[in-house]
Amino acid sequence: MTATLLAMLLQASAIAPPADVQSLPPLALHDRQAQGPQVAEFVRGEVRAGRCDLPPDRTTLDLAVLVSATGRVRRIVPQAIGCATVEQFAAGLVLRSTRDNLVAPATDAWFRATVTLAGP
Repeated sequence: MTATLLAMLLQASAIAPPADVQSLPPLALHDRQAQGPQVAEFVRGEVRAGRCDLPPDRTTLDLAVLVSATGRVRRIVPQAIGCATVEQFAAGLVLRSTRDNLVAPATDAWFRATVTLAGP
């Protein structure tokens, strides 16, 4: 029982995201596509509906992305901004952008993806 619990704790800590997402290298993609206006529209809608209270200077959201050596996303952890719907929407966009588009690292590694929240 103790050995199993210890193994589970070690496994969980092995995939825990770094505390400082800003220090992570940027997510490496074969083809970096431009972000469409849907993010800014979604964020504005969430703020207007009263589901989010984002400060006007909040223009980006960083996400920690764990990529396996086989080039698959294992985990995405959005930076907490007090708006779960926007955090999850951004995570979905990042996941979609990685499909068949990731540069696989030599070993499992954390990377940073940044989603722009405010449009021009």
